[in-house]
Amino acid sequence: MPAQMEIATSATALKARTAWMADLDREPLQMTGTVVHVGEGREIFAEGDDTHLFYKVISGVVRVCRFLSDGRRQIEAFHVEGEVFGFELGEERTLSAEAVSDCSLVSYRRGHIETLAKKDQAVAHQLFQYAMKNLAQAQGHCLVLGRRGAAEKVASFLLGWAQHSMEKGVVHLAMTRQDIADYLGLTIESVSRSLSQFERDGVIALPNARQVRMLNTDALEDLVA
Repeated sequence: MPAQMEIATSATALKARTAWMADLDREPLQMTGTVVHVGEGREIFAEGDDTHLFYKVISGVVRVCRFLSDGRRQIEAFHVEGEVFGFELGEERTLSAEAVSDCSLVSYRRGHIETLAKKDQAVAHQLFQYAMKNLAQAQGHCLVLGRRGAAEKVASFLLGWAQHSMEKGVVHLAMTRQDIADYLGLTIESVSRSLSQFERDGVIALPNARQVRMLNTDALEDLVA
């Protein structure tokens, strides 16, 4: 286990662990995992590491990314509560994962879970569901990257992230604008210009760098239609 990853002991992490344990009846893998806490900005695993562990997010946001030889970063996905990441086919990781915010995660041993899946249909079904959800997320990301302009990409990102918001009409962004740019294949300047233009047009309001108020969702949806 990486040095920066700790068995859940903080009040926030213990609260997350309690919520995780309360979900035992609906989660066949629950008894096989260990709850860990990862601080904001910390590495969870790195490209080239072995793949003996995979993770489920209990709280917080995780980014999965690849660092290119020229120093650029490509963010492949953001993972939120209930999503699984780090389940790769090979023996060596092709991506890195980092905590965007303070995170509580469930850590699973891949070999143990694969053995259980051979014996327990419920576990096999759960793994299949996780795989399908990750595939759908990857397909959605490809569609976003395929959009023609920066404004379309940013609008699509805001609409997608709004689905994770607990407050209607308000999008809370755990990530920075640089994160958004690296996810959308844009420069940070293009992301900032698009957000500023949306604000001038009365489509959104930007109370601060990490909050977006959706004033005209229809306009954003028309842009990405």
